[in-house]
Amino acid sequence: MEKIEKLKKIFKKEKIDGYIIPKNDEFFCEYIPDHNDRLNFISRFNGSYGFALILKNKNFLFVDGRYTLQASKQCGQSFKIVTIPNKMPSDILKGKKLLIGFDPKLFTKKSLSILFGKSKCNYKPIVNNLVDKIWKRKIKEKNNKFFILPKSSVSEKFKSKINKISFYLKRKKSDYLFITASENNAWLLNIRGRDTKYTPIPFSYILIDKNKNIKFFCNLKKISSNLKNHFQRIKFLDIKGCAQILSKIEKKKFIIDKNSCSYFFENIINKNNKVLNLNDPIYFLKAIKGKQEIKNIKKAHIYDGAALTKYLFWVKKNFNRKKITEISASQKLFELRKKNKKFKFSSFPTISGAGPNGAIIHYKATKKTNRKLKKGDIYLVDSGGQYEFGTTDVTRTISLKNSDKRVKNIFTRVLRGHIAVANFKLRKNTSGSEVDFYARKYLKQVGLDYAHGTGHGVGYFLNVHEGPHAISKRNKVKFKEGMVVSNEPGYYEKNKFGIRIENLIYVKESKEGMAFENLTMVPIEKDLINNEVLNDNEKRWLNSYHKNVFKNLKKSMNKNEVLELKKACSAI
Repeated sequence: MEKIEKLKKIFKKEKIDGYIIPKNDEFFCEYIPDHNDRLNFISRFNGSYGFALILKNKNFLFVDGRYTLQASKQCGQSFKIVTIPNKMPSDILKGKKLLIGFDPKLFTKKSLSILFGKSKCNYKPIVNNLVDKIWKRKIKEKNNKFFILPKSSVSEKFKSKINKISFYLKRKKSDYLFITASENNAWLLNIRGRDTKYTPIPFSYILIDKNKNIKFFCNLKKISSNLKNHFQRIKFLDIKGCAQILSKIEKKKFIIDKNSCSYFFENIINKNNKVLNLNDPIYFLKAIKGKQEIKNIKKAHIYDGAALTKYLFWVKKNFNRKKITEISASQKLFELRKKNKKFKFSSFPTISGAGPNGAIIHYKATKKTNRKLKKGDIYLVDSGGQYEFGTTDVTRTISLKNSDKRVKNIFTRVLRGHIAVANFKLRKNTSGSEVDFYARKYLKQVGLDYAHGTGHGVGYFLNVHEGPHAISKRNKVKFKEGMVVSNEPGYYEKNKFGIRIENLIYVKESKEGMAFENLTMVPIEKDLINNEVLNDNEKRWLNSYHKNVFKNLKKSMNKNEVLELKKACSAI
């Protein structure tokens, strides 16, 4: 509370009644360096999405359904926790006429409009971040060099991608595209960086015109002479000079990325130019993986599946013999992944939740919450890896000798939803909102549901969560060949247990039409299935899936593990 009081003292000087603190930094990436996590500093909330609204006499923390429980535990004493979209900031501010401050580099006009647009309050951009005034910390700049992906890792050369963007700009009668999402810059130039812990992102902005002239803004210490020589037509410039260069452009038409172009930059561009009502086309182009990329992603999933399967066997064999905790278990999983030379790092913080902790959707074990894996629990592990040719994300829920019939029945309903997604017959105009209904169908028959989407897009050695497609109630983006998406229905009972089954799948086109094909190669827990509930079609799917898992993983297993794999993948 002391930090919040210090912040509120600045309100008087700035003549404001409140201040908004988002999770993101100026690059709008999912995972940010610790020294930029202002929301965690002020609130102790460490989930991947949320924002605080601090008013003179009350503090609010807004999160989505994944984080309601976690936020209550971490900061419920100092903040009123509000779950969006059930309740929006504009609902809290209804009827109030306040002046609320915000850092224009950390918000987009789009996000401000969605969250606060309906209130009668006024909003004041304050360029010097107020949290930085009370948070004294040493910022260690990482100068890890950006690197070029090897030829064997890419499906399309960067010149071909630049031609596509140039063609798009000319077709849309636009002079410039200002790319502010670092992952889109990575895709365009087939480069990667090490600017965040879980995503190989190169923090940068790109200004590209219709004639293919490119200005690349970044920390120049991250650019090697090799990279410079590789991109001879590209001007590499200090990111600090970006605003000044943009302010000198006049009477041009711009496309900006409404999801990551800050209020600050949009204002500069808007002053002397016209911003067209179009989205950054790279999101859609990036979502469609090429043949070489799909081939590589499959390879990454076999490596990853072998590590995770060995881990699940180890947990089931040892949880009763020795002390295994949520933290020590996830460390063991990391060590098993690390044995593969192609593994780079985790694709997100591992969720390792036993018993009631599994009910916290994005749970992160701490010393305080660290639970021992014990008989009778079910254990949920959601984890993934970054390989030099793919990104993985997989969840398995396993039985630690749990004999609860109700848990089994719910697990089986989640599995039926999972199979319904995997078997969904795609048409040319199928979108995620249509598929989402079938994932929840069997849970809803008994009045149950889950507070998250059924699936998110996944990047190629990039973001583990990427759009624009998803399997969720509101997503209307049509599925296209080459799109990768997760299939992860679940169910969570507060203070009791959590269940989730997640595979990555991709859209494959054949003579018969489009269909989802599984990428993830890890057995599904048969000890939690009520076989009598599954119909013949579902049993066929499960047996076929396990046959494929066995075929792909057996080479990576020792003699004992092959026997265990045979058992885990045997027909039901």
